[in-house]
Amino acid sequence: MAKTRTVAGAGTIATAALVALFGNQPFTEWVDRRALDTPDTAWEFFLRTLTWPRWAFGPADNSSEAMRRLLADDLRAILLIAFVALILAWVSKAVTGGAGGFLLGWSAVIFASALAAFLTSFIISNPSLLGALQVAGAGSAYGLFTGWIVGAVTAGAKGAGS
Repeated sequence: MAKTRTVAGAGTIATAALVALFGNQPFTEWVDRRALDTPDTAWEFFLRTLTWPRWAFGPADNSSEAMRRLLADDLRAILLIAFVALILAWVSKAVTGGAGGFLLGWSAVIFASALAAFLTSFIISNPSLLGALQVAGAGSAYGLFTGWIVGAVTAGAKGAGS
C-alpha cells in the first residue's frame, strides 16, 4: 500500500509542478510574446506545449466570454492534476517495474489531459461535440509531449518504493 501512495503522490506532485511552473500567466504570456519574435522551432513548439494547461487569477477583460475562458482554463488545470492522481492511484498497484511505472505515468498524463480538455470544453461559449473532440486532441498532445516527465518521476518513485 505504501508503494501505491508513493507512485501516485510522486506523479501527482510532478503534474502539479508542471502545471504551476509552466501554465501560470507570466510564463504563458512570455511564451506567447516570444512566439511572435522567434521562428518556429522544436524548442518553441515544446514551450507552447508546456503552456497548454493555462491558468490565471483574473480574466483578460470583463466580458462573459473571458470569464468562461478563465473558468474553463483554471478548471482544466485542476482536473488534469486530479485525473492524473486518480489514474495513478487506481492503476499503480498492477505495475511491478520501473519501465512499467514510466509508461503508467506517461499514459496517465495523456488520458487525464484529454479528459480534462473534453469536459471543460463545454464551459466556453458555443460548445460543440466536434470542438470538444478537437480540444481533447490538443490535450492528448500535451500528455504525449510532456507526460514523459511525469513518467520518469513515477518510474523513480516505484523503484525507490520497491
